Amino acid sequence: MTRLLTIADAVAAHARLTPRKVGARDSRRELDYAAWNERARRLAAGLLDGGLVKGDRVGVLAYNCLEWMEIYVGLARAGLVAVPINFRLTAPEVAYILEHAEAAAVIAGPEFTALIDGIRGEFPLPAGRCVVIGEAPAGWVAYEALIAGGDPARSFDPVTQDDTCALMYTSGTTGRPKGAIRSHGGSSLIAYATALEMGFTREDKGLLVMPLCHANSLYFGTTFIHLGATCVIDDRRSFDAEALVATLARDKVTFTSLVPTHYIMVLALPPEVKRRYDVSSVGKLLVSSAPVRKDTKLAILEYFRNGKLYELYGSTEHGWVTLLRPHEQIDKLGSVGREWAGSGAIRLLDEQGNEVPDGEVGELYSRTAYVFDGYWKNPEKTAEAFRGDWCSVGDMARRDADGYIWLVDRKSNMIITGGENVYPSEVESVIGAHPAVKDVAVIGVPHAKWGETVQAVVVLHDGQAASADALRAWCRERLAGFKCPTVVTFVADADMPRTATGKILHRLLRQRLAA
Repeated sequence: MTRLLTIADAVAAHARLTPRKVGARDSRRELDYAAWNERARRLAAGLLDGGLVKGDRVGVLAYNCLEWMEIYVGLARAGLVAVPINFRLTAPEVAYILEHAEAAAVIAGPEFTALIDGIRGEFPLPAGRCVVIGEAPAGWVAYEALIAGGDPARSFDPVTQDDTCALMYTSGTTGRPKGAIRSHGGSSLIAYATALEMGFTREDKGLLVMPLCHANSLYFGTTFIHLGATCVIDDRRSFDAEALVATLARDKVTFTSLVPTHYIMVLALPPEVKRRYDVSSVGKLLVSSAPVRKDTKLAILEYFRNGKLYELYGSTEHGWVTLLRPHEQIDKLGSVGREWAGSGAIRLLDEQGNEVPDGEVGELYSRTAYVFDGYWKNPEKTAEAFRGDWCSVGDMARRDADGYIWLVDRKSNMIITGGENVYPSEVESVIGAHPAVKDVAVIGVPHAKWGETVQAVVVLHDGQAASADALRAWCRERLAGFKCPTVVTFVADADMPRTATGKILHRLLRQRLAA
């Protein structure tokens, strides 16, 4: 039987081969592979000794920090399932994920203990199942105490490639997030494909800037773990362009993945600041989540003079699907490239399931060796995502005569703002619940810094009044900040573009507002 290594197996292997090599670090401390392996084993033992059993789900809610790397590896060793939660979500959003995942335990940063305490009634946990990274308040177990009490020599049940390693909750097109089931085997295959396609080796140092609850950082982090390379964690609470380039220079980072907003902020640094730091070690750069202008790409390559630029398209469900390689960046500007190594193939299908000719728009399906295993407790959405072995997340695209893929509409009008995915239907459901609102459409509009920003177009009930500030405040109480509209526009009901059946035409609305 074929058996792929888990990340816990990989860390254990490197603990034997290169025990003193730094495997992971953040601004506070670093771990060599020997220490990483021992602490992960202790964490696994402590969690199982606390009553968890293989297959239990563990919610993880924290800012970027080195502990994420220990947690992912420790959960894999114990056969527990990570449920990474975006730290920007509100209490009701976090409560839904933990309840839906049937979380048996929670590991949280100290900033989030009050939030968890406030929603504990919605998902009762036995004593000792809430672990905090730092000093423990009442009702919590200290992370370091749990590790200190765990026996690294304990035996663990085997974990196979078919076992689940993570439930990755993606923003829901119907207002609720869905838990994408990721297996250990799929995680390993993504790592191998990434190393093969992008030429990573054990000598690389990857700076993980994107939140460690996101698939981007998890997939690249997994790649470096399998190779025995070094993961550098950007643990700042907010993006700091100068601090980023300082880290690149200090740690001689060879790779990082950023969204266009990050690159724009780096390039906007004063020349004297940029000259202060030597970023010549950076050999590979990735940009994802939004299109990049030609002048921005050229400026990136001018500043990172030894860097090769890549651009990809993928999803939590698919894994990587397409890649625009360094030599294609300008000639195929706006394209997301062609198939990624290991992605199998791509099909663009019409509503009847027939392939569309080159140049025409169809729904993008891919067949990858590392596709997700379905949505947790949601067989209907799982069935909708697949046509046989082919998977789709609803993105519309066209293919040119050279085989390059061009995205036309992302996930039913999804908005990407500063690298975060926002689904209009989720924001619309919140705004639509305001008593003064008769109807609402949420769209993404271009923004120089964030790529896109959220705009709400609102129709009020006759005789009702509500200000833009009031609606934004209403949203902030119920949604993560990045989902809240920065622009609120009021229109008459007759001015909202609709189909014959009354459905709002988001694309036409965007065109009208742009005009």
